[in-house]
Amino acid sequence: MMLSPDQAEADLSWTQSDPETMLNGLKSAGCASDEPAEIEDRAKCKAEQPLSREEKRRRRRATAKYRSAHATRERIRVEAFNVAFAELRKLLPTLPPDKKLSKIEILRLAICYISYLNHVLDV
Repeated sequence: MMLSPDQAEADLSWTQSDPETMLNGLKSAGCASDEPAEIEDRAKCKAEQPLSREEKRRRRRATAKYRSAHATRERIRVEAFNVAFAELRKLLPTLPPDKKLSKIEILRLAICYISYLNHVLDV
């Protein structure tokens, strides 16, 4: 990991593997002490610490705007998926032609039909 000269050593306390060194770094930041801390103090210390990449991702995903956008993308994806199955269904011969088939039935029928067409070409 390359460090720029302007990064402070305190910012890198999470990279140190020695637990005592990490504890000393937290104490110097005021986030850890030998005395029992109040819940509010713990929350304050937690808020002061820089967020990890995963924590930032979780917070971003928790917003209503993100969830709405994700739901919209998912609806579009499922709709495209269903359209593709409908197109495949139109190409498969069945009796009656308008018979409702499940997705797995469409796939199995497509496999059999492709196999049949290969057999016809080989003969």
